[in-house]
Amino acid sequence: MNDRAYGLISKLERTHSLSLEEYEYLITSRTEDTARLLAEKAVSARKSIYGNTVYIRGLIEIGNVCKNDCFYCGIRRSNKNCQRYRLTADEILQCCCNGYQLGFRTFVLQGGEDDYFSDELLCNLISKIKSLYPQCAITLSLGEKSRESYKRLFDAGADRYLLRHETADSEHYSMLHPSSLTLESRMRCLYDLRDIGYQVGCGFMVGSPYQSAAHIAKDLKFIEEFKPDMCGVGPFIPHHDTPFASKAAGTLELTCFLLSIIRLIHPPVLLPSTTALGTIDPIGREKGILAGANVVMPNLSPGAVRKKYMLYDNKASDGAESAQCKDTLVRRMASIGYEVVCTRGDIIR
Repeated sequence: MNDRAYGLISKLERTHSLSLEEYEYLITSRTEDTARLLAEKAVSARKSIYGNTVYIRGLIEIGNVCKNDCFYCGIRRSNKNCQRYRLTADEILQCCCNGYQLGFRTFVLQGGEDDYFSDELLCNLISKIKSLYPQCAITLSLGEKSRESYKRLFDAGADRYLLRHETADSEHYSMLHPSSLTLESRMRCLYDLRDIGYQVGCGFMVGSPYQSAAHIAKDLKFIEEFKPDMCGVGPFIPHHDTPFASKAAGTLELTCFLLSIIRLIHPPVLLPSTTALGTIDPIGREKGILAGANVVMPNLSPGAVRKKYMLYDNKASDGAESAQCKDTLVRRMASIGYEVVCTRGDIIR
């Protein structure tokens, strides 16, 4: 390991901040030794706040209808081969019931941007979930909405909102999305969510098409400045029915490297070891935890629809990715020295 890389890692641990050029240097000059040192420091930072606990969330994919046409996404509007579905309110409530009985105390409602799920429908659903399970947290991941819509959902009882910024570079953003979607709008949503009072999550794909180390440096600097409560970072995996079908996937190695950096940037952050990590490597979830992550989100969706929510090819939804196999996930986390806890799992500041 060269002296400059060592010095930058020590600086990051101490100050939680680097310049854009310094972040880019760490990425482009990374070695097994720097990755190992970053992971050690990231795990130490996480343990000082959360110990050896891993928070568990129940993911409910409420529908795969989407009005957007993002170039990387398998449920994009133009994908005529996607088998569309929407869960009914009763089906979503049954998922929550099943999850509660399994020990889940956070429900993550995720779906495409779909006007069918109106504010009224969602507010009624959120209020019902809160009345049935008042000690549980509700996380939404339903894309861009108006400030007024976000406020209504928050007032109905939603606690958290996940909205990946995807890239902090506007030119790169335009390479991943149609012209109807802009980085300016995405950022407006994130700051609206923060201002309203949500616990807010951002994030990006590692190895997305046309991504450079300079782009990732901008992502890291945005995370440093925004200080999200949650940060979803996983490898890009192509879907065969998208314009990016032939693009190379992101790597587990760089993803874990960046998880460690993000933990040192903002030590209290809730950092998932994502389904995408578990998709590209049989023990990818474990490797993410060992790099500094502390959240896992197995799938609570009905078995009949899990294969339809295919954001990317071969997306894992069975085995340890299934909420019904929570015990398997618990054993796998225990095998690397971590304890899965079934609490709301709020950020500890």
